[in-house]
Amino acid sequence: MPLMAAVFLFLAATPVSAEIPAIAVRQQTEKKDFTDAEIVDGFMKTAFGAEYHLAGRVDRIRKFDKPVRVFVAGPARADRLKQLARVTADIGHHVPNLDIALTSRRDDANVIVTLVKDRDLDKAIRKFYGVDTAKNIRRSLDPQCLSGFRKNDKYEIEHAEVILAIDAGDFVFLDCAYEELLQSLGPINDTDSVPWTMFNDDVSMGFFDIYDQFILNILYDPRIKAGMTVDEVRAMLPAVVGDVRAQIAKINDLKP
Repeated sequence: MPLMAAVFLFLAATPVSAEIPAIAVRQQTEKKDFTDAEIVDGFMKTAFGAEYHLAGRVDRIRKFDKPVRVFVAGPARADRLKQLARVTADIGHHVPNLDIALTSRRDDANVIVTLVKDRDLDKAIRKFYGVDTAKNIRRSLDPQCLSGFRKNDKYEIEHAEVILAIDAGDFVFLDCAYEELLQSLGPINDTDSVPWTMFNDDVSMGFFDIYDQFILNILYDPRIKAGMTVDEVRAMLPAVVGDVRAQIAKINDLKP
């Protein structure tokens, strides 16, 4: 059996980060109680717009409308493959309306995670985006990791790419893996005005926190459709947020 398949089958359900002290501390102190207004604010700021805008309109909801299959390419470091299997399974567990899993077949994947050494990160960005765009990305973002996606004219995401450096420490790797994989699912816009989301460059989590679970569960609620406008989404949010709040409380054993 290929290493990737073995990792997926036997390690996917294992907790991803409890053994890393920096993450454990954040999990113990994370804010878990949010008002509807706080949730809606973060969702609107991350689901619309784009941190680095390459092409097309960004004033519509963008999301996958089919199962997400993730293939990992690059150096076959067993520890990183195990961590990515756990991250993917963790996201799937906490977003029940999202069908996401690893695949050992590149042809079956619509998300490609490319692992590179840190010294090769710039080279990988140039390969994916071209020299001129890579220069602009480096100048604007100075990334440790990166993600992007391609959507169709209905704003359905068809393919996403994630680039991660394998030789960062465990905390940085997991922080990047969660942020970039989650952003590749749709909430691509970073914001510095929401202090609880990993989609804020000043916030490092290393795990799938409660606030970002709200963002992803709202996005993948069946009532939120790819291509919806701001006004269309706002009209749906009161009902959606209430249902998502109950769902997250149940999954995380929180008081609703």
